[in-house]
Amino acid sequence: MSDFIPPAKPVIGEDERAAVDRVMRSGMVAQGPEVAAFEREFSDHFVDGRPVVAVNSGTAGLHLGLLAAGVGPGDEVIVPSFTFAATGNAVALTGAKPVFADIEPETFTLDPASVSAAVTDRTKGIMPVHLYGHPARMRELEALALDRGLALYEDAAQAHGAALDGRSVGTFGAFAMFSLYPTKNMTSGEGGMISAATDEIARAARLLRNQGMERQYENEVVGFNARMTDIHAAIGRVQLTKVDEWTRTRQANAAFLDANLRDVVVPRVLEGAVHVYHQYTIRVAEDRDGFVRALKEEHQVGSGVYYPIPNHRLPSLAPYAPGLNLPETERAAREVVSLPVHPSLSQSDLERIVTAVNAVAGAGR
Repeated sequence: MSDFIPPAKPVIGEDERAAVDRVMRSGMVAQGPEVAAFEREFSDHFVDGRPVVAVNSGTAGLHLGLLAAGVGPGDEVIVPSFTFAATGNAVALTGAKPVFADIEPETFTLDPASVSAAVTDRTKGIMPVHLYGHPARMRELEALALDRGLALYEDAAQAHGAALDGRSVGTFGAFAMFSLYPTKNMTSGEGGMISAATDEIARAARLLRNQGMERQYENEVVGFNARMTDIHAAIGRVQLTKVDEWTRTRQANAAFLDANLRDVVVPRVLEGAVHVYHQYTIRVAEDRDGFVRALKEEHQVGSGVYYPIPNHRLPSLAPYAPGLNLPETERAAREVVSLPVHPSLSQSDLERIVTAVNAVAGAGR
């Protein structure tokens, strides 16, 4: 029997291990010089030199970014329902209300028309998710935000290096968040990065991550312990030197799948967009769950369903959206399957994935 092809595979090598050992030997393992260096390097690499703030998770990055941008009780922030729950959770944790809008079917990202219809006199901002590594429709959303006097925020958890019209994601909003979870396109083991449009938002985020302090024992606001350790930053700094090559491999893998898959709907890339393929997500119109089972049981090919339950139907977030109808979100939740696209795939693996998908899709499962 062939070896199982996992849907995702973190790449951790000797360079990362050596970096951790270096930090451990230094004795400086909490937030210190490695974190500061990682922030500078990440900023230069991904967000055109914007100030960035390292935190201990992507969810913390969303939460602190929203607070630093002034979101709080009485506000509403429009978000997609078709994403991981952290997006809506972060809004709710500020005391604001997450308002769920529908997605458009080509990119699985916020539909500007649905967003426009969801704006009320309490709307503070719009937070699109650059889902699967494809940028959201930022041209339209930026224009909408400007027209309605709203802030724009970015959940870029899955989109390191993605761009639209030559502009990097993470540079559109008042703040953006990148996740550094193990299965993302690069990792620090765990962590997140906040990209800020202004020094004021960046400073507020730094205060919030460190118990409200810039200087020890001089607490200015009520804050959190959301600091990144130097151990995690050291891993992230090494990964930062490799992520571009991994992204090119993901894009090449996606191109091979695009060219060879049959009887499924492959990902669309909009004109002017750079897709970094955190996930390679297809649509299967009939019996998606049977399709997933057959890939695994008959062909030893792993896959993922991101996301089977829309946020507005989760027990935790449904109270914010009673009776809401989001048809494209519901359809995507029934149809999406993410195939392996990670940089550890061999050519043989890619050919096996194509053979398996075409066989299962051709059989009507």
